[in-house]
Amino acid sequence: MMNLLLARCTPQSEPLPLEQLADWLVQVPGWQADPEHKLIARRFDFDNFYQVMAFANAVAEIAHAQDHHPDLMLSFNASTVSFSTHSVLGLSANDFICAAQVSALPEASAE
Repeated sequence: MMNLLLARCTPQSEPLPLEQLADWLVQVPGWQADPEHKLIARRFDFDNFYQVMAFANAVAEIAHAQDHHPDLMLSFNASTVSFSTHSVLGLSANDFICAAQVSALPEASAE
């Protein structure tokens, strides 16, 4: 398996076979797969809205740098981040690369 923290997203990604999903999820603890909706997601909890917004901005930096953008749901003390690769109508390595990098953010450890 690749080092997801050092990997770069690729524009021509391939869909991951569902039978490999568990192997990829091991590399991103805390993330849950939703095979029906073809995404992975994780909720991050915070003490206040300021921390939520700092986290959201840090996620945006990763998304911009990787050119792979999540769906973000923000509330006053939490954020849920979801990744899916729309171009392959499912999950790709790009989703797991970004999930690992989001989890490694210093802002993510505010929980």
